[in-house]
Amino acid sequence: MSAYRLLADIGGTNARFALQAPGAGLADIDVLACRDHDHIGAAMDAYLAGAAARGHATDGLRHAAIAIANPVEGDFVRMTNHHWRFSIAELRAARGLDTLLVVNDFAALAMALPYLDETGRERIGGADGAAQSGRPIGLIGPGTGLGVSAVVPAPGPGGTQWIALAGEGGHASFAPVTRQETALLEALREEFGHVSAERLLSGPGLEAIHRVLAGERLAAATITARALDGTSAACRDTVDVFCAVLGSVAGNVALTLGATGGMYIGGGIVPRLGPLFHASAFRSRFEGKGRLQPWLARIPTWLVTAPYPALRGVAAMLDAASRQS
Repeated sequence: MSAYRLLADIGGTNARFALQAPGAGLADIDVLACRDHDHIGAAMDAYLAGAAARGHATDGLRHAAIAIANPVEGDFVRMTNHHWRFSIAELRAARGLDTLLVVNDFAALAMALPYLDETGRERIGGADGAAQSGRPIGLIGPGTGLGVSAVVPAPGPGGTQWIALAGEGGHASFAPVTRQETALLEALREEFGHVSAERLLSGPGLEAIHRVLAGERLAAATITARALDGTSAACRDTVDVFCAVLGSVAGNVALTLGATGGMYIGGGIVPRLGPLFHASAFRSRFEGKGRLQPWLARIPTWLVTAPYPALRGVAAMLDAASRQS
C-alpha cells in the first residue's frame, strides 16, 4: 500500500496534482491541461502514471482529496466551466480509494489563508498589522471563473479552528458604479440576460469588457500583454476597468462577511497584471462604500503569492476529515 495520499486542485483550465506522505510536505507537483483528458479519472490516472515513472510508489494509494472549481452538493459534480462531470462514489470505487474528499476549490484555498505569512502574500493596501486575529477572512479570485470564499473561526477542542465557507458569490449580480460600467452592464445584459460579477471578473470577462469598450475581440492574454507593454491604450483601459470592478466586488464581500481578518485575492489573473494592478483603482474602489469607508480602510488586502495554496488547503481539509472519522 502506498504511503502517499493524492491531492488535486481542479480548475476550468488546469488540473494541479501532488502527492503527500504523512507529516510531510507536497511532493511531485504537476499541472495537466484539463482539455487533454476526457474526464477527471483519466487526468488522475495520467498524473499517477507519471508520478510512478518519476519514482514514486503510487500502487495501492487509498486516500485522495480534490478541490474543484464548482459547487459540491451531494454525490454528483458537474463542472460549470469545463465539460467534466462525475459521481464521487463511482470515482472512489473505480480508483479503489477508501477516502475521496471533494470540496469547492475556493473553500480549499480559503483554508490555507490563516497560515500564510509575508513570504506567501503581498499587501496591496490597508494598514500594516491591522488585520484582527480570530476574525473572518475573505477571499476573491478571478481566473477561468470568479471564486469567492472565506474562513471563519470557531472554538475547537485544541483552540480556534477554521471553517471554510463554500459559496458561489461570483454569480451575484454585477452592480456598476460609473457610467462606463453602466454601459457595460446594458451591453452584457443584452447578451447574457443576468450579468454576474463573473461575467466581467474572469478571463472571459476581461475579453467581454474589451469587446464592449473597444469593439474588438482579443484573447485575455493579448489584452494583458498589450496593456503591460503600453502598445494599446484600449487594452490598458480594459485592465483598469477590470481592476476597479474587482475592488468594488471585493469590498462588497468584506462588508458582507465582516472580514476584519483581511481580504485576500487569489486566482490566476491578478498576479499577471503586475504594476498595472498596483496602480489601479482597486483599493480606492474597495474602500469606496460611503459611510463605511473608514471601516474598510482599516482592512488589509493581500495578493496570494504562495505556490499551490489550494493544494495545501485541501490537505488541511483532508486532515480534519480524517480526525472526525
